Amino acid sequence: MTTTPYLGHGIGLRTKHFEHLLEHPPHGVDWFEIISENFFDPGGRPWIVLDRVRETCPIVMHGVSLGIGNTDPLDPNHLQSLKTLKERIQPAWISDHLCWGAFGGHNSHDLLPLPYTEEAIRHIVPRIAQVQDFLGTQLLLENVSSYVTFQESEMEEWDFLREIAERADCKILLDVNNIYVSAFNHGFKVEQYLNAIPVGRVGQFHLAGHTNHGDYILDTHIGPVIEDVWDVYRKALDRFGPISALVEWDEAIPPFEEVVEEVTRSKAIEEAWRAQQEQTPLEKDQESHHAAA
Repeated sequence: MTTTPYLGHGIGLRTKHFEHLLEHPPHGVDWFEIISENFFDPGGRPWIVLDRVRETCPIVMHGVSLGIGNTDPLDPNHLQSLKTLKERIQPAWISDHLCWGAFGGHNSHDLLPLPYTEEAIRHIVPRIAQVQDFLGTQLLLENVSSYVTFQESEMEEWDFLREIAERADCKILLDVNNIYVSAFNHGFKVEQYLNAIPVGRVGQFHLAGHTNHGDYILDTHIGPVIEDVWDVYRKALDRFGPISALVEWDEAIPPFEEVVEEVTRSKAIEEAWRAQQEQTPLEKDQESHHAAA
């Protein structure tokens, strides 16, 4: 198992911010995550912006249509495009989603949850190995939000994710917001999820906003991160330590500076966590008594 580098705190590279990034340095952002498929075709304005930010910031590739859980064979053209992009930009790592989204050549253009079964694990693990061997790098797979469960499931989502990561020797992109969304929708505790994931397997965090419809939550990546999700992030830091974290804001995207405010908050939470770890037991006890008072 390789070690994923620590990059700090980043955001997604989005067209809304292209003008700003062409005119200003990306102050307040340590790294950028691109949607891999948006850069399969070379040239154009997106590449001008990407090359500009690459001068000062590391880049990570994040895919949305690998279809690692599909039953159709992996698309060789897609894999070649990923490899070509990897060789050109030399990303810090490559990630995609643990999900399915197409069947019989028809694409749903969605990140659909899988049944948590041994059969699904045996299907997916060799596909991950195929991708990793072809790309020559370890893949990070992200847990997706879910709104339904399968009667066929034989285990919990976190056990499914852990088994796949261990057997395929891949890493995990742990989406903190998705854990919160699924916990709300299905009634489990976020601690159950976090405590089941092996510490060394997590290579990246995602943070995001969502839309609460009262009796269910949709993972929409809209608006700022809510306080409850920041609390899950704090729990994730307790469990996994400092991991590269990225704020996703993909709907009703505000100006660059407003997204950076969310990055600033994620940095502040991590810095507070680090400071707490450096306290002596006596200092922690005194702080606890002070907070209780």
